[in-house]
Amino acid sequence: MADDTRSRIQAVALELFTEKGYDSTSLREIAEALGVTKAALYYHFKSKEEIVESLTGDHVARMEDLLSWAEEQPSTPEFRREFLTRYADSLNVSQHFKIMKFFQQNQPAVKNMPNAAKWRESLGRMITILIGPTADPVERMRVGLAVFGLHVSWMLLPENEFSEQERRNAAIAVAEGLIDQKS
Repeated sequence: MADDTRSRIQAVALELFTEKGYDSTSLREIAEALGVTKAALYYHFKSKEEIVESLTGDHVARMEDLLSWAEEQPSTPEFRREFLTRYADSLNVSQHFKIMKFFQQNQPAVKNMPNAAKWRESLGRMITILIGPTADPVERMRVGLAVFGLHVSWMLLPENEFSEQERRNAAIAVAEGLIDQKS
């Protein structure tokens, strides 16, 4: 029940942050949208930053689990394709695309939050796992764009024109094409 309440708070807050902006949304407004008192909201989150940190923290934890698995795998083309599929699936089980939209719209407010730095570090590890530590700049850029494509498919393929499955499949196909290229 507490996880359900936590998820509901995250979803409503994320919607308001994206709609009105992080700085323009108050905890009172979040509580009102949820139909709870501010004190009830405080039981789960003491600040807006805690809400955002929880959203990004959940994603970072999923990334860490995936990276731990990946570090134990042989570096083969099959592994890289499996990694991209698992990562894309991880993005789709969360509110990732809404979080990306939120980040895009609220960069100054979130750029120095602790989990934002962990997220960037995890992305760097991810690229290194996929391409190796000695990759040249072109290879690193290509693999980085493959991963980034999974993150921004919502922007390039809008939900009113493409289904979630079409976006996922297209993003994975393009990402696989990029990591399979040779310089």
